[in-house]
Amino acid sequence: MQPLRHVLRHLGLVALLLFSGAALAGTARAQAEAPRVDVALVLAVDASGSIDAGEFQLQKEGIAQAIAAPEVLATIGGGRHGRIAIAYVEWGSPGGARTIVDWKLVGGAAEAAEFGRAVLAAPRSPQSYNAIGDAIDHAVRLLAQCPCRPTRRIIDVSGDNPDNRSHLPAPLARDAAMAAGITINALAILQDGRLGPQGRPWLVETFERTIVGGFGAFATAANSRADFARALREKMILEISEAAPAADVQDEPG
Repeated sequence: MQPLRHVLRHLGLVALLLFSGAALAGTARAQAEAPRVDVALVLAVDASGSIDAGEFQLQKEGIAQAIAAPEVLATIGGGRHGRIAIAYVEWGSPGGARTIVDWKLVGGAAEAAEFGRAVLAAPRSPQSYNAIGDAIDHAVRLLAQCPCRPTRRIIDVSGDNPDNRSHLPAPLARDAAMAAGITINALAILQDGRLGPQGRPWLVETFERTIVGGFGAFATAANSRADFARALREKMILEISEAAPAADVQDEPG
């Protein structure tokens, strides 16, 4: 006859295995029941010290206008599942990226307006500058927590300066995101007329080299802070529809 402690140990192991199996089954069931979406999209927006209060408000208004634009809603509605999941992140300080508006499903005008109101109502997070790599890393972890089953996962980074203070430099964060099957697109907010070696805006070329990566990835530009809404609207249409401007596509990092 086995000592009592061996019996208890055996019973404990059985209970642990049963509990683990039930937990795994529950997780699988929850994943299977999660809503399908065409895109899980993280808007990672520059809240660094280079942007004053008025400029930052223009960015937030641009997001609210873009998500509610009829052409964006039509693109969402034209997808296989007719909805997307979207979250809003602010970045700036090294290691300081924050999720400001968590995941919301958008399939129509009412849900788009709700997301826009949430962005506009949220207080600005305290940020210094300029840690884009850490913002990408934060967005990757946020995508892993999305309560949905997306066909594609995209991080949409916007900013007016390159990465320079990240704990995880932007190229390394980009490579890790790409390894996870995530696409990173970029929106460069231009502050001057500088051109890069290829004769295009310097910041666009810099973002292509250091941030952009994944299937169909691209960088585009807003010609000023006031142009942010137009640029983001057009960019979201391309992202949601799985299209990209042919001249700007960059599937691999530079």
